[in-house]
Amino acid sequence: MQIIYFLLLALMVVGIIGAVIPAIPGTSLILASIIIWGLLKGSFAAISTPLIVTSVVLLLSIGVDFLAGYLGAKKAGASKWGQIGAFVGFIVGFLGLLPALPVGGPLLGMLLGPLLGAIIGEYLYCRNWQVAIKAGIGIVVGTVVGNLIQGLLAIAAVVVFIFSTWSQVFGG
Repeated sequence: MQIIYFLLLALMVVGIIGAVIPAIPGTSLILASIIIWGLLKGSFAAISTPLIVTSVVLLLSIGVDFLAGYLGAKKAGASKWGQIGAFVGFIVGFLGLLPALPVGGPLLGMLLGPLLGAIIGEYLYCRNWQVAIKAGIGIVVGTVVGNLIQGLLAIAAVVVFIFSTWSQVFGG
């Protein structure tokens, strides 16, 4: 049972990474791991606290994701065009449709794509490069801050799981 426990913890670490890096499952992967542990143990009573905490963290992560991008865009004065451009840029960067980058690949594309997309979208709206660049940077900074907050929430969920289940596996 210890091997399965550590495999689930490894899956949760991937979930923590996914909470920070877009396009990788995050908190939902942590929640799935907790549910698997409950199924394997045959009782959800022992994991009720981590299950509730992680469910709340999942909902908070969704809210943080939307709110951080929105607040970053609003603070920088971005329009809906900039936000749409950032989304399109993310998709284009993730799919690797940006010109070939010497290093980084899709991960770098996911960082550069939203910035370039937001700048282009905002420029199409306002025809002012200065405003467009400011809006693009604001959207990206908001998104990065949101992702870092999601990472911290994911770490908290995993810590609650470990504190709640460690004695089930190792006694004491």
